[in-house]
Amino acid sequence: MTDVPSVRSAEVGRRIGVGLMYGLFKPRVLGAWRVPVTGPLIFAVNHSHNVDGPMVMGVAPRPTHFLIKKEAFVGPLDPFLTGIGQLKVDRHTTDRTAISRALGVLQQGGVLGIFPEGTRGEGDFASLRAGLAYFAVRGGAPIVPVAVLGSSERPGRLIKALPPLRSRVDVVFGDPFDAGDGSGRRTRKALDEATERIQKQLTAHLENARRLTGR
Repeated sequence: MTDVPSVRSAEVGRRIGVGLMYGLFKPRVLGAWRVPVTGPLIFAVNHSHNVDGPMVMGVAPRPTHFLIKKEAFVGPLDPFLTGIGQLKVDRHTTDRTAISRALGVLQQGGVLGIFPEGTRGEGDFASLRAGLAYFAVRGGAPIVPVAVLGSSERPGRLIKALPPLRSRVDVVFGDPFDAGDGSGRRTRKALDEATERIQKQLTAHLENARRLTGR
């Protein structure tokens, strides 16, 4: 199998994330108790700001290996992101190396982080890529929806690319659910149906998270 990043490397990333996120902002974490303590798992995270991934890495109860676009792996960030167990993916092709490494993370009982919208946008789960369904069904991993709210409300005064320092960012973890229908089928039709199920669950979680946080 292609080289699979270790849980230990992702734990280093989690500890760095804890220091940075709690040092720069005021995260409020809701529902972390819903995250299964062991076993393969996928965090499906809405994506409206660059800080969303590091925020989830820092506040999640388990170390997370995110699938991150290869464009982010530039200069010194390349060895750093690789060193903390993150997965480089080419979004413009079928990246078999990234797929193999991501499935390897799940086979090891680890946590895979995915932005199912594929790119940063409104963060409302409106357009899902089929990749999430594939990993959930093929990897036999439940999905935990994660809503990050408040990261893109307004830019910081000192650093425009970040939310304002010490601002509150809410991270809401939902109940785990299975994307597949229980048959184990991986046909295109089965994956399309799984994607529909996922979209409903993620949209419902986001609405609930907004109600819960008032955002």
